[in-house]
Amino acid sequence: MIALSRRSFLGAALCAAALPLPLRAQSAAGYPNGRAIRLIVPYTPGGGTDSVARAIAAKITGEAGWSVVVENRPGAGGNIGLDYVAKTKPDGFMLGLGQTSNLAINPALMPKMPFDAAKDFAAVALIASLPVVLVVKANARWNTLADLVKDARAAPGSIKQALAGSGTVGHLAGELLAYQAKFEVLNVPYRGAAPALNDLLGENTDYMFATPQAAQEMLKGKVLRPLAVTARARLPILPDVPTVAESGFDGFEALDWKALVAPAGTPQDVIQAVNGVVEKVLADPATIALFTAEGSTAMGGTPDAAQQYILQEQKKWARLIREANIQTAA
Repeated sequence: MIALSRRSFLGAALCAAALPLPLRAQSAAGYPNGRAIRLIVPYTPGGGTDSVARAIAAKITGEAGWSVVVENRPGAGGNIGLDYVAKTKPDGFMLGLGQTSNLAINPALMPKMPFDAAKDFAAVALIASLPVVLVVKANARWNTLADLVKDARAAPGSIKQALAGSGTVGHLAGELLAYQAKFEVLNVPYRGAAPALNDLLGENTDYMFATPQAAQEMLKGKVLRPLAVTARARLPILPDVPTVAESGFDGFEALDWKALVAPAGTPQDVIQAVNGVVEKVLADPATIALFTAEGSTAMGGTPDAAQQYILQEQKKWARLIREANIQTAA
């Protein structure tokens, strides 16, 4: 689905390239003056973050006529790529696409970080947020979240949660549920969503908080059963699945958000210029439709609002990790 949408984005970019320069969005002092802007994706090509980055980059080109070059620098849960961004000259030609995990969770979960997530970046814009879905095998004995919680409380540590990786939103969503519901969870980490879901189907684990994209085909095929989503409102693509909040845990929310960041010290007028173009991109019905189809919600807002949101998320997850004594999964 994303691949098809990406073609339409690239088509829009090519059409924009044919427009006279005065019709394209311009910023103060003519930024970027024909120079390419680099957008670092701290994950491998082909994943959800990479697809969003390439779609947004193409739409920026179509909207403003700017050249945005996407570069993948994966590793260490996104830390390698973002560290590269943090240490690059803040001249306005470097952006990174950060996430909940590497900007808000890793700083509190990992004992050593190569960068200071609260100080080494300037927020440019919030892009989109994506909840995770609590799924069990279709023939599991649990039909509701309450059923699962009841059994987990009755047999402490016996219910096993599959993890797509340590420090992911799915990992922390499970920890947050266990903390609020007051039960012990046994985490079983994997190297990615695919092997985690395969072992869930093989009944080596009991449940998993998976992204809608990772679980979508298995949900359609009715080999997985969704019990709850971690957004505050139900998802349009899963309208019959209740939220964790409405299932008895008021205020529960765990989102895999994505945000454009630049190295700290990047000129404010450049940040405002990029933010202005991104706001137009996020308001485009085609962008909204793309995000909605995968279970995401376009975010947007000012750079200051983005900075405050990221700081709030850092505090939220740090507090949970501290109070629940959460450790990195091996």
